[in-house]
Amino acid sequence: MPIDYPAVLNLKTEAAPYSWSDREVMLYALGIGMGADPLNERELQFVNEAFATPKPLKVIPTFASVCVWGARPGVTGLNRLMLVDGERDITFHKPMPVVASVTADARVRGVYDKGKEKGAIIQNEIVVRDTDGDKIVTILSSTFARGDGGFGGPSEGMAEPHQVPRRAPDRSVDIPIRPDQALIYRLSGDRNPLHSDPEFAHRAGFPRPILHGMCTYGLTCRAVLQTYADYDPCAFRRHRVRFSAPVFPGEIITVNLWQDGNSISFDAHIRERRVTVAKNGQTVLG
Repeated sequence: MPIDYPAVLNLKTEAAPYSWSDREVMLYALGIGMGADPLNERELQFVNEAFATPKPLKVIPTFASVCVWGARPGVTGLNRLMLVDGERDITFHKPMPVVASVTADARVRGVYDKGKEKGAIIQNEIVVRDTDGDKIVTILSSTFARGDGGFGGPSEGMAEPHQVPRRAPDRSVDIPIRPDQALIYRLSGDRNPLHSDPEFAHRAGFPRPILHGMCTYGLTCRAVLQTYADYDPCAFRRHRVRFSAPVFPGEIITVNLWQDGNSISFDAHIRERRVTVAKNGQTVLG
């Protein structure tokens, strides 16, 4: 069914309850490849709660992207076969807790019509609050609905993306992606068969299952975490990026980074295919 515009802008849910434990925190960290080196104690602090010398479990900041998985403003009737992640922008109001009971408010923030053959972009906002009602994170997401354009909505009005510097990167990080990475990551909530079922991926126009865009999002967070953030998740104030091409499990993703004060700009590439898979990235540290 076509997008019902402008009625879709009225969709929202309020105070939906969610919770998580250290199990979900560690599973997410494994899903973005943390702990691949079982002797790297700086990474083990994100996947291991049991040390001979006590060390508190740390939470990857982008765990926020799955902590209230399923929170949505309502039914938009989009063609699931043609959906891909377009953008994610998370503002951290306080560090992500290891264990929590929270509520989530979700609303449609904007819908943009790129044309009948070009698809649509749907922007949602989710605010996660603790039991005191204080904000933990605000999550802005953009979904590219490749099969839902031409509904008569506006085509302009989206915010301008962050621009990375034109100079050579200050640092670059190579992160290998396990062949089974998507199968691990999907256990954090996103069971879309596009990432696990070869037949479904083929019907969607891909030669094989692709990595979740939100797994790529987590990988870019890892790159900043291990460089400019010195493995301190409490340093993150904001993390945002646009997805520009699919990533396939088994590839190596290269994240280029530029530092300008507390702003870390980044983009991500697959060198072997000479393709940019994430762009206009920015992390704000503080």
